[in-house]
Amino acid sequence: RIEIFKVHLKPLKLGGDVDVDFLGKQTPGFSGADIANLCNEAALIAARKEKKKIEKQDFLDAVDRIIGGLEKKNKIITKGEKKVIAYHEAGHAAVSWLTEHASPLIKVTIVPRGRSLGAAWYLPEERQITTKEQMLDEMCAALGGRAAEQIIFGKVSTGALSDLEKVTKQAYAMVTVYGLSEKIGNISFYDSSGQNEYSFSKPYSEKTAELIDKEVSEMVEAAYKRTIKILTDNKDKLEKLAENLLEKEVIFKENLEVIFGKRQWNRDEDLVEEKKTETPMGVNGDAPEIEATTETSSVETTESTSESEKGDTLPQS
Repeated sequence: RIEIFKVHLKPLKLGGDVDVDFLGKQTPGFSGADIANLCNEAALIAARKEKKKIEKQDFLDAVDRIIGGLEKKNKIITKGEKKVIAYHEAGHAAVSWLTEHASPLIKVTIVPRGRSLGAAWYLPEERQITTKEQMLDEMCAALGGRAAEQIIFGKVSTGALSDLEKVTKQAYAMVTVYGLSEKIGNISFYDSSGQNEYSFSKPYSEKTAELIDKEVSEMVEAAYKRTIKILTDNKDKLEKLAENLLEKEVIFKENLEVIFGKRQWNRDEDLVEEKKTETPMGVNGDAPEIEATTETSSVETTESTSESEKGDTLPQS
């Protein structure tokens, strides 16, 4: 992506604060066409502001617009709703910061964008395989918004619908597809041939179906209890983060570092250490081939959506 950026940035007049490496890290999963569109959008944003050069913030605004949609600052939101949204997004950000395998935060905003009332933006790790521990941490981060509402207000809202949808699907996949349940065992009901799509029967008994439902429920509830504990132990920091968000409406990774301190797990340092080690060689002196899975990575967002906006479609994640 960095090399593609270099090609598309050549004809543009850039400010001194534009870092190509930074742009590459902010756009995981972007294709060449997406990057070209991003550069064009950044140029348009800079032109609207009558700037002579395209600055770093213009590129960040372009990423937000491409992924999240148009900003809607004229949307009417009550003070009470805004406070709930702030704590919801702060909960997501705090849990992702305090768990090892959750995606690190880029920024959090409570500015309405598209159909969402707020969003937390993350930079997911571009990995080829995923462990059970990584998936459980991601579940906790997704449940952070609802857990924060429960801790602060003593009640929950419908804003966590997309989070619950994501967590439920992930839990069912862990149990029925990836064989990550001890009670079900090392069994996968996934059919890569697609032949079972036309079958009216399930590849397991009713008893196993009940066990699957029970395992999924226990897995999600265990993740929720863990999330509640993480936020309860850091309640004062959660409140500071939410207050910051209410005041500024947009906060970045640097703001979290001031409140929570440096994140314990720094992936950039890990990558540097890996580069320093020698590449393992295969039997014939060649680097061994690694079979890559079809899993891809992209910038993730978690959003709060109002109940009145549900309509005929579900809120986006």
